[in-house]
Amino acid sequence: MNFTVLAAIVVLTGFAVYALWDSQQVYQGADSSNYAVYKPAAEDGGKSFQELQSINPEVIAWLTVYGTNIDYPVTQGRNNMKYINTNAEGAYSLSGAIFLDFKNSGDFSDFNSILYGHHMEKRKMFGEIGDFSDRQVFETHRFGNLYYGEKDHGIEFFAFVHCDAYDKSVFTANMRGEEVQKAYLDGLHEKASNKRSTGVTIADRIILLSTCSSDSTNGRDVLIGRITDEVYEDTFYSPVTEGERQLFSVDSPEGLRSIIPRWLPWLILIMAALIAILALADYHRKRKYGNQ
Repeated sequence: MNFTVLAAIVVLTGFAVYALWDSQQVYQGADSSNYAVYKPAAEDGGKSFQELQSINPEVIAWLTVYGTNIDYPVTQGRNNMKYINTNAEGAYSLSGAIFLDFKNSGDFSDFNSILYGHHMEKRKMFGEIGDFSDRQVFETHRFGNLYYGEKDHGIEFFAFVHCDAYDKSVFTANMRGEEVQKAYLDGLHEKASNKRSTGVTIADRIILLSTCSSDSTNGRDVLIGRITDEVYEDTFYSPVTEGERQLFSVDSPEGLRSIIPRWLPWLILIMAALIAILALADYHRKRKYGNQ
């Protein structure tokens, strides 16, 4: 009996270690820092971004939401399934990539363009979109940047919507016709739980950042902004020192805590308690029956 229980503990321990490793690999693969080397910069004329496009020609843009970890290349496939489990370099990945609806024009010339990304914990991919349901977050994170066509463009966010995944009044890309576009824009304002007056009209180009919501099975969180020719300053930006990078590295204690599942300490505690009970039972058995 003792051997059976001990074997079960060893198996559980092995499973816990594997789960921790596997989880860390998924989140590490989704980290925006993996793509930092490709981020377009004015000083290099976007050459680094062009290198990524040479690896995967379906990379069309770069999205940054100021004050968040959303800082990723944008892809567009022939359908909306490919980049659910394919990363921006074209390799298989559970975290996928940020991608533009296949019905949209890749130059963001449509009235409404829709971007999709996985909702992931630890502030990966579009995991922070849901935070904009909080009024303070929405008010303090007003701008972003969209690089495409070899130049930067601003994004001014004006609404946050929580809706159903099958709501065609939200998830219909490339709306055409003035009346249709006006009805679409009015509908977004009506559905918005957070919004601000920016004077957006059907003459503007709007962009929707959509991800799954943890609030409901088919729920979607959508952050909506308009694309502008004005490039906004990132007031959240501050140079990160090497020491600060080390502090939040997965190799450091602080970084390690960020990837440890909450249930692991409890599992270790339970296993330790079982081992203690077995040891105590064995001790009493030996006292009563000796070593026979």
